[in-house]
Amino acid sequence: MTTHLIDDSPLTRYHKKLIVACSGGPFLDGYLLSIVGVALAGASADLDLDASTLGFAGAISLVGLFFGSLVFGPITDRIGRRVMYTADLLVMILASAACLWIDAGWQLIALRFVIGIAVGADYPIATSLLTEWIPKKSRGAIIGFLSVIWLTGAVVAYVVGYFMTKFYGHESWRWMLASGAVFGVIVLLLRMGAHESPRWLVAKGRLDEARECVSEVLGRKVTLEEITSLAADEEAENTGGGFSELLRGDYLRRVVFCGLFWMCFAIPQFALFTYGPIILSHMGFTGGSASETLGQIVLNMGFLLGAFPGMRWVESRGRRPLILGSFFFGALALVPLGLWPDAPGWFVMTFFFLFTLINGTGNILVFIYPNELFPTHIRASAVGLATAISRIGAAIGTFLVPVSLDALGTSTTMFIGAGITLLGFVISFFWAEETRNQSLSSAAHTTAETPENNPGTLTGPNGAS
Repeated sequence: MTTHLIDDSPLTRYHKKLIVACSGGPFLDGYLLSIVGVALAGASADLDLDASTLGFAGAISLVGLFFGSLVFGPITDRIGRRVMYTADLLVMILASAACLWIDAGWQLIALRFVIGIAVGADYPIATSLLTEWIPKKSRGAIIGFLSVIWLTGAVVAYVVGYFMTKFYGHESWRWMLASGAVFGVIVLLLRMGAHESPRWLVAKGRLDEARECVSEVLGRKVTLEEITSLAADEEAENTGGGFSELLRGDYLRRVVFCGLFWMCFAIPQFALFTYGPIILSHMGFTGGSASETLGQIVLNMGFLLGAFPGMRWVESRGRRPLILGSFFFGALALVPLGLWPDAPGWFVMTFFFLFTLINGTGNILVFIYPNELFPTHIRASAVGLATAISRIGAAIGTFLVPVSLDALGTSTTMFIGAGITLLGFVISFFWAEETRNQSLSSAAHTTAETPENNPGTLTGPNGAS
C-alpha cells in the first residue's frame, strides 16, 4: 500500500506547534464574538440603544463575518494561506483597541462590523492551513479541536465580562470590547514562523518550495518523487474551475449543505452567546446582571464540555451519526423550555445546559466538513462560502432574538429554536456524507461514490434506504 507523504505522516513537533498557532484564531473569534454579549448591557444603557439597535449591534459582527469569509476565502486560495495568516489579526487588534473611544451607537456598530470581517477572513485561512498539514488518522479530532478552542474563547469572554462587571460595573464595557486586542497580540506572536501549505504549493506548481517545507517539518530529506506523487494527487482533483466551480454540481450541493447545517448549529448558539443574560432574565432569573452572566458562563461550559466526547466519536463512530444525533436530541432538549417558559430557574438551566452539551458535541463538525469535502485549489473558497451562508442566516436569527422575545414571547422563541435545530437534522439526513479515515483527496472526490457516501441517494442514518 502506498504511503501518502502528508496523510500518513507522523504527528511532529511542528504539527503540534501549528495546532496551537491555528487554534489562536478560533479562540480569538469566540472571544470577540462573545464578549459583546456581556458588554451590550452596559453599552445599551450608556449609549441609550433601543431594542432594534441593540439587535443590530449584536448581529452586525456576523454580517461582517459574511463579507470577510466570502471575500477572503478566494483570496486565500489565490495568494496562499501564509500571507493572510497574520494580516487578519492586525485588523482584529486595531479594531478592538479602538473600542475604547466609542461614544455613539454607530461607532459600536461600525467597529463590530470591521471585527466581523477580520474574524470571517480567519475561518478559511487557519482551518485550511491546518487541514492541509495534518495526517488523516487524527485530522477529524484535531480540526474538531478548533471548535473546542472557539468555545473556550467564548467561555473566557464571559468570565472576563463577569469579573469586570462585578468589580467595575457595566461602565467597563468599553474595556471588555478592547480586551480582545491583548489576546490578538498573543496569537499574532504564536503565528510567527509558520510554513506555507505544501498542498497549496504543489497545486501552484511550486514543487521545490513544497519539498523544503515538508523536509523541515518531517525532519528528513523528502525526495522529488514523493513531491511529484503529492503533486499528482492534487492535480487529480484540480479541474481549474476557480471559484465558479463551487457553484455547480456536487460542489454546489456540498457548499449548501455545509452552510445550512452550520447555520442550524449557529443560530441558537449565537443567540445564547450574544443574548444569554437577556434570555435568562426573560425566563425568570433573579439576582441581577452578575447572576445572569454567571448563568451564561455555566451554559458556555456546556458547549465546551460537549465538544470533548464529540472529538472522540467523530473518529470512532463517524461524522454522519454524530451530526444526526446532535441535531435530533438538541431539538428535543429545547421543547420543554417552550412548553414551560415560566419554569423555575433549576428547570431552565437544566434543559438549556443539556442543549448546550448536545449542540457542542456536534458543533465540532462545522470546521471538519467544509475542509474535507473540497480539494485544495478551492478549499479556502469553499470554507469561506459555507461560512458566509451560515453567518448571514445566523446574523438574521441573532438580530431577531430580542425582537422575538418582546413580540412573540419566550415560549414561541424556544419552539423556533427547536424547529431550526430539527431542520438541521433533515438537511443532514439527506446530505451528510461519511469522510472518516479518508485522505483529503478521497473525501473531496465527487465521482464513483458509494451509496453510503453519496447524499444523492435517500439513505438513512446507517446508509440503509
